[in-house]
Amino acid sequence: MSDDEGGGSLYVLSAVLLTPAQFPSILGDDFAEACALLGVAPSGEGYGLVLGQDEEGARWTVVVDDVSLVATAIASWDCGMDYDLSPDERSIVISLAGWPLELSVSATGIPEPHDPEQGADGTGRVPLAPPSAEVWGPVQRRMGADQIAREWADWRERVATDGGAAAAAHPGLARALEEALEYTRTPPPPGRVRSSFAGEGARALRVDGPGWSLVARTGETGGPDAAFVLLDEEPSEVLTVPHEGHHDLSQLLAALDRVAVRPA
Repeated sequence: MSDDEGGGSLYVLSAVLLTPAQFPSILGDDFAEACALLGVAPSGEGYGLVLGQDEEGARWTVVVDDVSLVATAIASWDCGMDYDLSPDERSIVISLAGWPLELSVSATGIPEPHDPEQGADGTGRVPLAPPSAEVWGPVQRRMGADQIAREWADWRERVATDGGAAAAAHPGLARALEEALEYTRTPPPPGRVRSSFAGEGARALRVDGPGWSLVARTGETGGPDAAFVLLDEEPSEVLTVPHEGHHDLSQLLAALDRVAVRPA
């Protein structure tokens, strides 16, 4: 594809969706926060983020409003099929220097990936870059929740082993559950509560709030629900949500699923 900074070529390496139901969680606790980080308005239809390199090897993130095209490309790649992702230049909203995510691939036949000169995208902003793993804060907390979601089977086994009773009296956990419960009464900003299919009649839930992230699944194949919470004030700690206590876990997750946004 061609970028919008003089018509140079962009070699596309990857793409992700930026919609209320599906966006890189490292960008924010909700859809609007993620959009603000990239400097775009929180459109209801969302965007696609196309990550690539120009002819000199510089990293670029191109935000496009052709969501269906990007979704088709991602689905094709996930199935192991080739797909030439070449958005029309009229669909380009903004081109940003750098990548917000870590990529393990690069284009062949051009220089190694590097950031263009600061300000080369016309915004004067520092190039996008993956977050550091050396510190702990909201971004790393959300990254930790992402990891739990990816490694769900291992974490689910821990629930079967210890039941999560040790975390029952933690004040940060109680606060997170109270705020999550409030989401079921007063709808939060789009993207704070997301639900996706998890097989066997289960739903995968992701709930984020100020200072906390909850990753959960409703009961799978007759098994109990399970949920984990990460907190800004507890670096790298994962708290298991007990089934009994101030809130019934199954009821809470069911209520959250009812107010969640879902992929189209």
